[in-house]
Amino acid sequence: MNLHIVPARTGLHWAMQGVRTFWRQPLAMSGLFFLFMASVSIVSMVPFVGGALALVILPALTLGMMAATQTAVLGKFPMPSILFVALKAGPQRKTMLHLGGWYAMMFLGLMLASMLADGGTFAKVYFGGSPMTPEVVNTESFQAALWISMVLYIPVSMMFWHAPALVYWHGLPAGKSLFFSLVACWRNLKAFSVYVLVWIGIFTGSGILALLVASLLGDPQLMMAILMPMALMVAAMFFTSMLFTVQDCFSASPDEPV
Repeated sequence: MNLHIVPARTGLHWAMQGVRTFWRQPLAMSGLFFLFMASVSIVSMVPFVGGALALVILPALTLGMMAATQTAVLGKFPMPSILFVALKAGPQRKTMLHLGGWYAMMFLGLMLASMLADGGTFAKVYFGGSPMTPEVVNTESFQAALWISMVLYIPVSMMFWHAPALVYWHGLPAGKSLFFSLVACWRNLKAFSVYVLVWIGIFTGSGILALLVASLLGDPQLMMAILMPMALMVAAMFFTSMLFTVQDCFSASPDEPV
């Protein structure tokens, strides 16, 4: 496995590849992302441990979206079962679940850190245990907890960005995959910064477009009806683009199967 350092402009290329690949199979990729969200929601309903279990399966489902993108690149229709490919019987399943366990522990750890700022209000809102009201959101303690969570999540996301792919396609153990993912994101920080900014622009632009369409139709209440499916579609494009970040940052060694 070899790590590559790419120029900053590659971040734009990653995003555009994701958009183009999505439109090769828009129905399949949209459906798979909906299935992704539905699977997480259903698992989270398990009493007592549902929230933690949902976090455990996230890396595996993210790998499934990458595998679906591979299929779409080839011009084929990715079937729903591909989303769960990393959870099927095989040498990588145990390691993928270990990876999911690490993700759950780190995510819950940063939520615990946010509780120091607001006593757990933000965590309750995030996990659906408390309603999100303007009064709650506008409090200083809630805002502080939100920023603490966002800042702490940056290194966590860097550690897990490439890790599922490194476990599944390169056969790395969970610990090494986290380390190499963090290094790859750090060494390619300029490209990832451009990548994130592009997606912020796409998400913002889609929101503005929904607002304009609702205004032209003369019914502001239509905005949410337009915005929600548009946001889900853009999110599916974002997940479609993740594979290209991995492919450009890592390549197989000459003696390593691709």
